[in-house]
Amino acid sequence: MTAARQAMETPHDGWFAGLELGFERRGDATVLATNRHQGPLRVQRPLYPEPEVCHAVILHPPGGVVGGDRLEIRARVREDAAALLTTPGATKFYRSNGALAEQTHHLRVDSGGCLEWLPQETIVYPGAHAAVATQIHLAERAVGMAWEILCLGLPACGQPFADGRFTASLAIDRQGHPLYRDRLVVEGAVSLNRPAGLRGASVTGTLVASGVSADLLPALHECLAREKSDVLTGASVVDDLLVVRTLGHCSSRAKAIFQSLWAWWRPLCCDREACVPRIWAT
Repeated sequence: MTAARQAMETPHDGWFAGLELGFERRGDATVLATNRHQGPLRVQRPLYPEPEVCHAVILHPPGGVVGGDRLEIRARVREDAAALLTTPGATKFYRSNGALAEQTHHLRVDSGGCLEWLPQETIVYPGAHAAVATQIHLAERAVGMAWEILCLGLPACGQPFADGRFTASLAIDRQGHPLYRDRLVVEGAVSLNRPAGLRGASVTGTLVASGVSADLLPALHECLAREKSDVLTGASVVDDLLVVRTLGHCSSRAKAIFQSLWAWWRPLCCDREACVPRIWAT
């Protein structure tokens, strides 16, 4: 029994949902060779809007995560395979009675593989107690892009993230060696309004992409300048890893910036043009 399968079958307190996906290259296409699930997490069927890449839409039918729930997603892209994973809508963490809601992502890319982890935004309701952790393991010659767009509170409804606690962590390894570590902790209005924190912004985003060299930063800055956005944006390169952060008040603006960066990155590192998942238009 694999470690991932064993983790999915181990009982947990509260509501547990698990999904284990494996993508393999067969001929000129990538197929969804492994698709195991427990509880309300599903991939209905693989989609092929472009040659070679398997698009998979991860469904969570309840539509929201409450205190005590635990969601675990594991995905592996095998050698020379290519997969794009997204969601049909926002992930929502609702107000908690004190119990922690958790969502974890374990993503692995073998040599020559390509993974695009492009979920839609995460909405954290006031009073939520939640944690999201993402681990990405890259082999030699593996490439990938991942983003996370966080919407804290419901400011449009007059409900800022005045209370609650949310933690987001991101860890990226290359051939078993640490490449990037990041952790964000937001505890109510204090963290939200701290000058050295989120500066009063209700939306923050992080994008990471491998295979980018520092000499590409001028072209990247030109790409960002074309957005003419009031969103605060910063970009840097660590080894071959591009890291972009945004601060603002509109999730659609953050997503538009990240999509433009994705369209810029994909031909350079994957030798293919951006193919927007149809689910984003529904």
